Amino acid sequence: MLNENLMKLLNDLTPSVFATVSDGKPYLAFVSWLVAKDENTIRVALSKNSKSVENVKVNPEVAISVFGPEIAATIYGKAQIIKDAIEDIPFPVSVLEVKVENVIDNLFPGATVKGTIPFEHTGNVQKALELDEKVLKALKS
Repeated sequence: MLNENLMKLLNDLTPSVFATVSDGKPYLAFVSWLVAKDENTIRVALSKNSKSVENVKVNPEVAISVFGPEIAATIYGKAQIIKDAIEDIPFPVSVLEVKVENVIDNLFPGATVKGTIPFEHTGNVQKALELDEKVLKALKS
């Protein structure tokens, strides 16, 4: 179950690591399109043709590592594709829903995380922000 701090963090473009399984081995992807729908559900948007989406079709077991102010957590759960494509997006983006099964606090005594992973859009920033807005709206609906 997600606590209040994780719920707040997973509300708007939080860079995270999304782990799936491929041929019995972990596969990691860097994602920022994820939203906590409630304490037991996270929605993630990924390119429909991505390795992560293909992996979930075969094995729904996933893990999401999240880092933020005073947070270093890994969220384990099962994912399923709930939408093949988001309308109004110029390329195929699938929506996955992760049912949270377990949350592990990875902070160790005597240390803390001071903030989120800094990232910024490059290239056409306005188009990127518009895309983010459309995807986040789809994830929250």
